[in-house]
Amino acid sequence: MAKRKRLTPAVFLEEGEAVSSRPVAGPPIARVSGEAALAGALDEVAGELRAAREEGRLILKLPLAAIRRDHLVRDRIPSDDEEMQALIASIRARGQQVPIEVSEIEGGQGAYGLISGWRRLEALSRLAEEDAERFGSVLALVKAPADAPEAYLAMIEENEIRVGLSFYERARIVMRSVQERVYPSQREALLGLFPTASPAKRSKIKSFIPLVEGLDSALRFPTRISERLGLELAKRMAEDPAFAARLSERLQREAPADGDAEMALLTKAATQAVPRGAKPAAEKPQELVPGVRLSRKGKGIALEGKRVDAAFEKKLSRWIRDEFG
Repeated sequence: MAKRKRLTPAVFLEEGEAVSSRPVAGPPIARVSGEAALAGALDEVAGELRAAREEGRLILKLPLAAIRRDHLVRDRIPSDDEEMQALIASIRARGQQVPIEVSEIEGGQGAYGLISGWRRLEALSRLAEEDAERFGSVLALVKAPADAPEAYLAMIEENEIRVGLSFYERARIVMRSVQERVYPSQREALLGLFPTASPAKRSKIKSFIPLVEGLDSALRFPTRISERLGLELAKRMAEDPAFAARLSERLQREAPADGDAEMALLTKAATQAVPRGAKPAAEKPQELVPGVRLSRKGKGIALEGKRVDAAFEKKLSRWIRDEFG
């Protein structure tokens, strides 16, 4: 019978030493390389997100209260038209489908200025009155326009594509952008804001500017003014310097209740015949600045005074070419 051999602990193990069950770590260089690759991937993702935000490709969800609508002078004139009601119904049923465009306001403590998307923001604001939890925020692309003219151009381009601006609205934004010193002259504003418009179309927009200057405070439904009616009114204003003041006073006195009534009043004023032989009351010369007086002579004007010399004529001619050329 074979003898059983007694097993003894291996001599290379110290007494009481246990064999670890943990996996053996890989080579240090492999571990370091893996961590570096992970850190590089995270940096790449973070960099792409930063670039997307800076380039206006990242959509953010912002509270309605954080958006300042008066950041730019708006081209759209508020109205309760059928298109607005249709937009409200669409957002109520399907949510906001297209983001608005905003820019961060420096030092605004989380505030954003509205560039484009006034109608969507207005629709969401009205819906928030019904359900603040669902409609209390807006999807927005954060843009960084190079300058103010670029921001105004972005606003106009969107509205021209989505809704279409009336001639009155186009003329109004031209006038206001000059007043806000975004552009130095009406001519540069027309060229900068409507670069793809034909010369004829820009000329029509320019013809509406006197309407805006003379009637903006009195009109309630200016977007209803057709191209033909607007040009007729502009012609009357050019022929009769007091026409705009009389019409503005009449609009405020009669206060038409709706767009149809206001258009009827404007149409009557534009087509009303001027009494034959009627001459505008002689106006006292107006001193524009010391040494320069303006007086009206028939359909023209005259400038006179001790400062109206050859140098003055040269500057005036250059200004007329820049403004109206």
